[in-house]
Amino acid sequence: MSFLLRAAAILCLFASNAVAESDRQAEDQTPTGKFLNATETRPILQATQNSWIAVREYDSRDLVYFTHLLSWRCALFEVHYSINKSPFFELELPECDPANPNAIPDDATIFLPFALGTVQTVDIKVLYDDLGTEEASFERADVVTP
Repeated sequence: MSFLLRAAAILCLFASNAVAESDRQAEDQTPTGKFLNATETRPILQATQNSWIAVREYDSRDLVYFTHLLSWRCALFEVHYSINKSPFFELELPECDPANPNAIPDDATIFLPFALGTVQTVDIKVLYDDLGTEEASFERADVVTP
Protein backbone atom coordinates (compact mmCIF):
# COMPACT_ATOMS: atom_id res chain seq x y z
CA MET A 1 0.00 0.00 0.00
CA SER A 2 1.42 3.40 -0.90
CA PHE A 3 2.30 5.97 1.74
CA LEU A 4 -0.56 8.25 0.70
CA LEU A 5 -3.11 5.44 0.91
CA ARG A 6 -1.84 4.46 4.37
CA ALA A 7 -2.02 8.08 5.52
CA ALA A 8 -5.57 8.37 4.17
CA ALA A 9 -6.56 5.15 5.93
CA ILE A 10 -5.14 6.42 9.21
CA LEU A 11 -7.01 9.69 8.85
CA CYS A 12 -10.25 7.85 8.17
CA LEU A 13 -9.77 5.56 11.16
CA PHE A 14 -8.55 8.12 13.67
CA ALA A 15 -10.22 11.33 12.60
CA SER A 16 -13.78 12.43 12.07
CA ASN A 17 -15.64 15.66 11.64
CA ALA A 18 -16.20 17.81 14.70
CA VAL A 19 -18.95 16.96 17.16
CA ALA A 20 -21.05 19.94 18.15
CA GLU A 21 -20.27 21.27 21.61
CA SER A 22 -24.00 21.25 22.40
CA ASP A 23 -23.91 17.44 22.26
CA ARG A 24 -21.90 17.42 25.49
CA GLN A 25 -22.61 18.16 29.13
CA ALA A 26 -20.01 19.62 31.47
CA GLU A 27 -18.32 17.16 33.81
CA ASP A 28 -17.99 17.67 37.56
CA GLN A 29 -15.16 20.14 38.19
CA THR A 30 -14.45 19.32 41.83
CA PRO A 31 -10.65 19.33 42.22
CA THR A 32 -9.27 15.86 42.91
CA GLY A 33 -5.55 16.52 42.96
CA LYS A 34 -5.22 13.97 40.14
CA PHE A 35 -5.66 16.44 37.24
CA LEU A 36 -8.75 14.72 35.92
CA ASN A 37 -10.77 17.79 34.95
CA ALA A 38 -10.48 21.14 33.21
CA THR A 39 -10.34 23.10 36.47
CA GLU A 40 -7.06 21.39 37.35
CA THR A 41 -5.64 20.90 33.87
CA ARG A 42 -6.49 24.08 31.92
CA PRO A 43 -3.78 26.18 33.67
CA ILE A 44 -1.18 23.55 32.78
CA LEU A 45 -2.24 23.35 29.15
CA GLN A 46 -2.36 27.14 28.88
CA ALA A 47 1.15 27.44 30.32
CA THR A 48 2.51 24.72 28.03
CA GLN A 49 0.60 25.62 24.86
CA ASN A 50 3.83 25.75 22.82
CA SER A 51 4.21 22.00 23.52
CA TRP A 52 0.75 20.92 22.38
CA ILE A 53 2.13 19.51 19.13
CA ALA A 54 5.46 18.89 17.47
CA VAL A 55 6.56 18.19 13.92
CA ARG A 56 9.39 15.74 13.33
CA GLU A 57 11.08 14.90 10.04
CA TYR A 58 11.67 11.16 10.14
CA ASP A 59 11.98 8.38 7.58
CA SER A 60 11.25 10.79 4.70
CA ARG A 61 7.99 11.95 6.31
CA ASP A 62 6.63 14.73 8.49
CA LEU A 63 5.25 13.28 11.71
CA VAL A 64 2.85 15.49 13.66
CA TYR A 65 2.96 14.49 17.33
CA PHE A 66 0.08 15.05 19.77
CA THR A 67 1.79 13.46 22.77
CA HIS A 68 1.41 16.41 25.13
CA LEU A 69 -2.33 16.75 24.59
CA LEU A 70 -2.78 12.99 24.93
CA SER A 71 -1.06 13.12 28.31
CA TRP A 72 -3.72 15.54 29.62
CA ARG A 73 -6.70 13.93 27.85
CA CYS A 74 -8.64 13.16 31.05
CA ALA A 75 -9.73 16.79 31.12
CA LEU A 76 -10.57 16.90 27.41
CA PHE A 77 -13.66 15.89 25.53
CA GLU A 78 -12.17 16.51 22.10
CA VAL A 79 -9.08 17.64 20.22
CA HIS A 80 -9.42 18.79 16.62
CA TYR A 81 -6.56 19.53 14.26
CA SER A 82 -6.12 21.15 10.87
CA ILE A 83 -3.01 20.78 8.72
CA ASN A 84 -2.21 23.69 6.40
CA LYS A 85 -5.66 25.26 6.92
CA SER A 86 -7.46 22.11 5.78
CA PRO A 87 -10.82 21.21 7.36
CA PHE A 88 -10.59 20.17 11.00
CA PHE A 89 -10.49 16.51 11.97
CA GLU A 90 -11.01 14.99 15.39
CA LEU A 91 -8.06 13.23 17.01
CA GLU A 92 -8.96 9.96 18.69
CA LEU A 93 -8.36 10.28 22.44
CA PRO A 94 -7.77 7.07 24.40
CA GLU A 95 -9.95 6.48 27.45
CA CYS A 96 -8.86 8.17 30.65
CA ASP A 97 -7.33 5.90 33.28
CA PRO A 98 -7.99 7.74 36.59
CA ALA A 99 -5.42 5.53 38.34
CA ASN A 100 -2.72 6.70 35.91
CA PRO A 101 -4.19 9.72 34.11
CA ASN A 102 -1.09 10.98 32.29
CA ALA A 103 0.05 7.60 30.94
CA ILE A 104 -0.52 7.12 27.25
CA PRO A 105 -1.65 3.59 26.33
CA ASP A 106 0.79 1.61 24.20
CA ASP A 107 -1.73 1.30 21.38
CA ALA A 108 -2.55 5.03 21.22
CA THR A 109 -1.88 6.94 18.02
CA ILE A 110 0.58 9.61 19.13
CA PHE A 111 1.45 10.97 15.69
CA LEU A 112 0.07 11.23 12.17
CA PRO A 113 2.33 10.94 9.08
CA PHE A 114 2.41 13.35 6.15
CA ALA A 115 4.65 13.77 3.12
CA LEU A 116 8.03 15.24 3.98
CA GLY A 117 8.05 19.04 4.08
CA THR A 118 4.32 19.44 3.54
CA VAL A 119 3.23 20.37 7.08
CA GLN A 120 3.59 24.14 7.26
CA THR A 121 0.89 25.01 9.81
CA VAL A 122 -1.07 23.13 12.44
CA ASP A 123 -4.21 24.53 14.06
CA ILE A 124 -5.63 22.95 17.21
CA LYS A 125 -9.01 23.27 18.89
CA VAL A 126 -9.51 21.78 22.33
CA LEU A 127 -12.86 21.14 24.03
CA TYR A 128 -12.41 20.77 27.78
CA ASP A 129 -14.71 18.66 29.93
CA ASP A 130 -16.28 21.84 31.36
CA LEU A 131 -17.25 22.81 27.76
CA GLY A 132 -14.63 25.56 27.65
CA THR A 133 -12.57 25.80 24.49
CA GLU A 134 -9.05 26.78 23.56
CA GLU A 135 -7.43 27.29 20.16
CA ALA A 136 -3.82 27.53 19.06
CA SER A 137 -2.00 27.90 15.76
CA PHE A 138 1.53 26.70 15.09
CA GLU A 139 3.99 27.45 12.32
CA ARG A 140 6.33 24.67 11.26
CA ALA A 141 9.47 26.62 12.19
CA ASP A 142 8.21 27.01 15.77
CA VAL A 143 7.42 23.32 16.42
CA VAL A 144 9.80 21.30 14.25
CA THR A 145 12.12 19.14 16.34
CA PRO A 146 15.79 18.71 15.48
